[in-house]
Amino acid sequence: MAENQAGYEAVVALTRGGIVECIHFGALAMVDSSGRLLASLGDPNLLTFPRSSMKPLQVLPFVEDGGPEHFGMTDEELAILCASHHGTDEHVRVLRSIHAKVGLKETDLQCGVHMPSDKPTALAMQQRGEQPTPYRHNCSGKHSGMLAQATLHDYSKDDYLSMDNPLQQRILETVARMCDVKPEDMPIGIDGCSAPVFAMPLYNYALAMARLADPLGIEETRANACRSITRAMMAFPEMVAGPGGLDSVLMRVMDGKAAVKGGAEGYQMLSLMPGACGKNSPGIGVAFKISDGDPNRRATYAIVVSLLKALGFENEMESEAFRDFNTPVLRNWRGLEIGEIRMTRPIEISKTW
Repeated sequence: MAENQAGYEAVVALTRGGIVECIHFGALAMVDSSGRLLASLGDPNLLTFPRSSMKPLQVLPFVEDGGPEHFGMTDEELAILCASHHGTDEHVRVLRSIHAKVGLKETDLQCGVHMPSDKPTALAMQQRGEQPTPYRHNCSGKHSGMLAQATLHDYSKDDYLSMDNPLQQRILETVARMCDVKPEDMPIGIDGCSAPVFAMPLYNYALAMARLADPLGIEETRANACRSITRAMMAFPEMVAGPGGLDSVLMRVMDGKAAVKGGAEGYQMLSLMPGACGKNSPGIGVAFKISDGDPNRRATYAIVVSLLKALGFENEMESEAFRDFNTPVLRNWRGLEIGEIRMTRPIEISKTW
């Protein structure tokens, strides 16, 4: 069970009749805002793409340049710029408001189109024969933020996703600085929504998330922008995902103690605020990746619960509001207990507070 897989280790096991039937491999880094590695699973320097977990950093240049104030955006609107939203009517309402303030058209969005991931919304659209438009795409908030930044600086909007556009160069430089990585050392890929996405070691992305929560030693303008982003995400968690989404429910349960953002293919980040884990606790960033992409997210849920319990959030993890994600007992369709889902080993945390 402890065999490694190219930087990953066995992290979550599912049992049936006392026998391990399935194993998820993963890697994790937990880092404080001073750069100290507090915990790890597998290789904390595993190079991988954060995917949509990178969205809070992709909007950072826009916020530090005063974009939200310039266009009169609310915190609710800022939150959806960081989102992988579920495509509900509420999300579309907020996006339309942003576009009206910035002077954008829905056709400016180059994210593509898909049906909402929110099932009631998708069903209602099907019943009335409504086809999805780019507003329903889960990344349309991020793309709206990029277009707003392009409008703010008079960059070309036709090729706003090109790495030749100053917009993407600015995002690259910002992500690199936050992660303490040279821009040339971050491989560049194309995300599912056609935007550039950058790869970096888990440690470095966890460091960036610690800095997002606790921007010590960062220039004042950027530090204030970090605080604005986490404040908006935590104040309007339903804008970041949607009804029943892990990110939304977890931020609601954590009640101002953590900003949370998942990404595709088994990536997840947590950004824990200073003092959240006890008196004098630092800002803490967590980044982890499940090697098989964790399509039903059961490994992600198990790690989140185990990690936050180890940090002292037992009540939050056992709360009724978080019940759908804290499911150590496996049951079949008749409700019979048939096994369990558990960590293969405890997450050992070196607490510095």
